[in-house]
Amino acid sequence: MKTDLAKTLSIRGQHGLFNYIAQSRSGAIVEAFEDKKRYNFSAGAGITTLADISIYTEEGEVKLQEVFGKMHDVLGENDAPTAKAPEAELKALFAKALPTYDAERFYVSHMKKVVEWYNSLKHYASLEFLTDEEREAEAAKEA
Repeated sequence: MKTDLAKTLSIRGQHGLFNYIAQSRSGAIVEAFEDKKRYNFSAGAGITTLADISIYTEEGEVKLQEVFGKMHDVLGENDAPTAKAPEAELKALFAKALPTYDAERFYVSHMKKVVEWYNSLKHYASLEFLTDEEREAEAAKEA
């Protein structure tokens, strides 16, 4: 089953990724990828969909979905280095996967988040992603 990055959430101050389940009065009901527990976060909790995140490159911005694809091309079936890996190892991965990344605006702290998300998706979801067309077709079926 393909992962919908528009429903895959990162929440400020929380470890891991969450799947959007439904809207609540005060925010969103989400399910943690790792343990499948459900939580209610307020709208002001700093909720970001992975579909909205891009990485700065020398040519512009690259959507996270494309970055994950390029990382998969480099890593194959191996996991990405952990966030605790040495800086040089993280930089080497992104130098191979996204050689034109903007070192002035794409920091090691960002790299750590991206490798954590990559590994989380690899283990608890899928590295195959819904396209905009597939998402629209699904929404039309539900309407």
